[in-house]
Amino acid sequence: MEAHSEGLQLRSLVKSSGDLELSLVTVPTPAPAADEVVVRVEASPLNPSDLGLLFGAADLEQLKASGSAERPVITAPIPAGLMPMMKARTDESMPVGNEGSGVVIAAGSSPQAQALLGKVVGVLGGAMYSQFRTLNVAQCLVVADGTTPAEAASCFVNPLTALGMVETMRREGHRALVHTAAASNLGQMLNRICIQDEVPLVNIVRSEEQAEILRKIGAKYICDSTAPTFMADLVKALAETGATLAFDAIGGGKLAGQILTAMEAAINQTAKGYSRYGSNVHKQLYIYGSLNNAPTEFQRSFGMAWGMGGWLLTPFLQKLGPADGQRLRARVAAELKTTFASQYTQVVSLREALKPEVIKAYNRRATGEKYLINPNK
Repeated sequence: MEAHSEGLQLRSLVKSSGDLELSLVTVPTPAPAADEVVVRVEASPLNPSDLGLLFGAADLEQLKASGSAERPVITAPIPAGLMPMMKARTDESMPVGNEGSGVVIAAGSSPQAQALLGKVVGVLGGAMYSQFRTLNVAQCLVVADGTTPAEAASCFVNPLTALGMVETMRREGHRALVHTAAASNLGQMLNRICIQDEVPLVNIVRSEEQAEILRKIGAKYICDSTAPTFMADLVKALAETGATLAFDAIGGGKLAGQILTAMEAAINQTAKGYSRYGSNVHKQLYIYGSLNNAPTEFQRSFGMAWGMGGWLLTPFLQKLGPADGQRLRARVAAELKTTFASQYTQVVSLREALKPEVIKAYNRRATGEKYLINPNK
């Protein structure tokens, strides 16, 4: 197979002037070293974590398009009060895209690299909104023959996050889970895992339509945060499951506090006596997303045995260690078309990804509206 010496790459630049600039640049494709391969990238998802790097703190209501059809440029202002948050990346042109998939078109001399030549691989390598990427074989996940790049595009971030939630539950001594934004691709994966592994899962959604998505895949406990009976429904589900660990993709607003409050209420249904310090059962909530950028609000109505913190996939995998990390990756590879299948609303090219109307569509981050970039489209 013939390798390419250069290709297009999507870049995000926060300028010291207070503007965000998105553009396409031509970058060299390094020849592979012994343990490296060159991947022609054909599918890379637009995950929320990617959108955070792509747009920074820019006000996308004021974005402007310029440049040409071949080399579009998008600019948007960043509010002055948010520029200090961008200091570490100011005036540094940054590639975007955590994961993706494609075909290996060149390989280094090692047997491990040569074995991947011509194969479809999933990749966790950064800078995946690129036509070509030179990567170490350790960053590649070999998928079953007949798997397309689109099917393998999301084989790291969402699957390993969902598996990581269940692994965290077990390691921290909990017996059931709560998950918000539960009808997302990740949420559906988590449901399939929990059904297989017989882990009780309480799903929090934001509409009846999202609840129906989960019912169709067999979810048992579903609570609609927009329903007038939400808190009563949540307490009932928590009492039945015994869930004392929650993963929250929303972040801002009152939901995190409501979950901890409901956990305490569920625990107190079987309390043998009153304590002014609340129950002695530890309740833990991890925020792992920011679908709502508002401050996190909560009233301390859940006793003193509780914790609230952040959870990120990469630090979790580092603590997990190589052997257990490989165990999770092997499960993903084996169940890529079932447990870990993803659905996408639309596939766009690098140039299409910089159209204002397309940006507004995928930046809504709406459930059931996940976009995929094919850099070689």
